[in-house]
Amino acid sequence: MPLARRTKRLGDLQRHVALALGGEAGAKLAARVAIPASPDTLLRLAARPLPGQKPPATPKVLGVDDWAWRRGHHYGTILVDLERNEVVDLLRDRQAETLAQWLRQHPGIEVIARDRAGAYADGVRQGSPDAIQVADRWHLLRNLGDAVRAVIDRQHAAIRQAIRQNAKPAVTPVANVPSSSATAKLNSVERRRQDAYARRQARYEEAARLRVAGVSVARIARLIGTERKTIRRWLRAGGAPLWRKPPRATVLTPYHDHLERRWHDGCHNAALLWRELLQLGYSGRSGTVRKWATQRRTSASRKIERLVKVAAGPGVALSGRKLARLLTAETNVLPTDEQAFVSRLLAQVPNPADAIAVAKRLNALLRRRSTENLVEVLDAALATPLKEFAVSLRRDLGAVQAALDLPWTTSPVEGQINRLKMLKRTMYGRAGFQLLRSRVLSTA
Repeated sequence: MPLARRTKRLGDLQRHVALALGGEAGAKLAARVAIPASPDTLLRLAARPLPGQKPPATPKVLGVDDWAWRRGHHYGTILVDLERNEVVDLLRDRQAETLAQWLRQHPGIEVIARDRAGAYADGVRQGSPDAIQVADRWHLLRNLGDAVRAVIDRQHAAIRQAIRQNAKPAVTPVANVPSSSATAKLNSVERRRQDAYARRQARYEEAARLRVAGVSVARIARLIGTERKTIRRWLRAGGAPLWRKPPRATVLTPYHDHLERRWHDGCHNAALLWRELLQLGYSGRSGTVRKWATQRRTSASRKIERLVKVAAGPGVALSGRKLARLLTAETNVLPTDEQAFVSRLLAQVPNPADAIAVAKRLNALLRRRSTENLVEVLDAALATPLKEFAVSLRRDLGAVQAALDLPWTTSPVEGQINRLKMLKRTMYGRAGFQLLRSRVLSTA
């Protein structure tokens, strides 16, 4: 254009700088390479469509999922053409009306794969009522696992009691087993502490060898890279120090015996324990007692976890999610010791056994390893503790059945979301979303 303030080639170069770096960082680089432009100008150039650039064609098979602009605070919606595995558009939020408005502007979509979010289901019904909705099977399997985990959590007392009973015969005959501190799995802090001690001990052994060979302390200090006083102290002590300080006495220390006795009696209420300590002369706050009770529960859960490992064999953990996965797995694919553990557990805790049986049937159906009728399996689940989950699936029965009949899932969308995570790191300012959208669409 005759009155344009920049050539087409300059504008294209500045636009690419903005797409790569964003506003502020792009302005600094542009000034450095002698093509100066303000951050707002770069953002406008990036968000402006190129002359002759055509919008993405309306897909026939659309994948819908949410993406985190800021995790836990702000989420948007990503739309992906599943046939070409390309991003079609980004939406600012994940509201039903926003999705419905976009679908009304892009008619012709035949299949929409989505997760089980109610907002997306409503948005598709409003904006594209003729499209076939497909619930993502991965989300269905995860929801099934969460439902089984909720059933297990409601029976946690009976399950832990059964685990203790199974562990007793295996624990009592063992007499010459090392202490739990030596056999228990180390956490990251203990691992770092042991590694540091091993390094100190290796340096001490080298210092002792050199000293026996007649090397002076000053020479040893220079060779090892340690102070002379440290070398002398190690040689006098006969080893590297552990550097473990004894636990300091706290305001709660005089009352530990009372707390332990009441805890073994079954009183696990921190507020009640605090009120009892006040009558004994305790002057601290309730939060100190609550912290002690939390640590006590954590240590108790670790003991139960060790019982599970003894009762069920290696590889079995007490976490609800892993236990749910173990109980719903096909019996013939489990090792012999885990099969025995599951059989004993379900025999001693019969309440969730029916729910586990139905969950296995539904799990095989969703993994396409079974040809059962979906409605019959859901009807069987209505008579078990999985009733609420079955009712929610019946409300979305068409999409769930389509997930079994059609090959489409939202799995390709996850790859595009990972790409978004890399791109959005350079997005700043008010026009950040518009810049990110332009950047994604320009490289689709």
